Amino acid sequence: MIDATHVMLAHGNGGRHMRELIEEIFARHLANPALDVRLDAAPFEIAPGMLPFITTDAFTVQPLEFPGGDIGALAVNGTVNDLAVSGALPKYLTLNVIIEEGLEVRCLDRIVKSLAAAARTAGVCVIAGDTKVVPRGQGGGLYIATTGVGFREPGRRLGIDQIRAGDVLLVSGPVGDHGIAVMLAREEFELQGSIESDCAPVTPLTAPLAAVDGLRFMRDPTRGGLATVAHEIAAATRLGVRLAEARIPVRDAVRSFCSILGYDPYYLASEGRVVAVAAPDAAGEILSRWRATPGGEQAAAIGAVGDGPGGVILATEIGGERFLEELEDDPLPRIC
Repeated sequence: MIDATHVMLAHGNGGRHMRELIEEIFARHLANPALDVRLDAAPFEIAPGMLPFITTDAFTVQPLEFPGGDIGALAVNGTVNDLAVSGALPKYLTLNVIIEEGLEVRCLDRIVKSLAAAARTAGVCVIAGDTKVVPRGQGGGLYIATTGVGFREPGRRLGIDQIRAGDVLLVSGPVGDHGIAVMLAREEFELQGSIESDCAPVTPLTAPLAAVDGLRFMRDPTRGGLATVAHEIAAATRLGVRLAEARIPVRDAVRSFCSILGYDPYYLASEGRVVAVAAPDAAGEILSRWRATPGGEQAAAIGAVGDGPGGVILATEIGGERFLEELEDDPLPRIC
């Protein structure tokens, strides 16, 4: 039984304290038939006839817990979503946790419990992992690194190289929720609001599109937000991207906070949205499927890929135009 209220360096020394931490927090919450904390390496099954996909990511956020999520749920959903927007069905995760000495044990327990719940919701199993403890002052409380494995039908063509001039950009829901939720949780601006992070798996939004001919590309707009995804498309295709401000779903509260704080919602992270590019004759079918899916009710067609030079232009609601510059400086402290 863990008898400490805060994580100690001894919880990472390989002895009794480390065993108790792993068994009583991680193994208890993450228990599944594929997880054996005594193994140095874990086997897993490869789906016959399917193409395996692998992704890896690391997560740091302050505060560790915020309205609508925490670093544990963020780690699972961020990894799952990278697989999902590649057209793969997420299946397995590995988990690496770096804990700063002094982190409250109850906080760690809540986060691992949330991580386990997010994994169950996303339909993935944590099958291997590792923990490390670093001295006080050498970490941000808790860092998490993950690797995810999923599977996709081998004949499916999906990628940024498939985009063509005339294709339509779509987004599955309001953007910027996660970025604002984390900023307000920091209580640095003496502002209050009820905005929650959209942290969630996007598999329910990507899976229904598997059979849609004309789907070219998908991306989850995390760091750098919608504007950065648009710039990735413009840079890779050398085609212009034109967005329509009036069509981009942004919650009124998010717009209000951005106006007060001087942020642009198009550069703020979302953690449960999908940006897709599709042929014009497929866009309506994608919107129809998204709007029939929980979390996709506000899906919208927000722009198009042109045949002109690269760059991203926003057509404003008042009839003007402005360039959305490529992100250079971090617009706010790290939020994912």
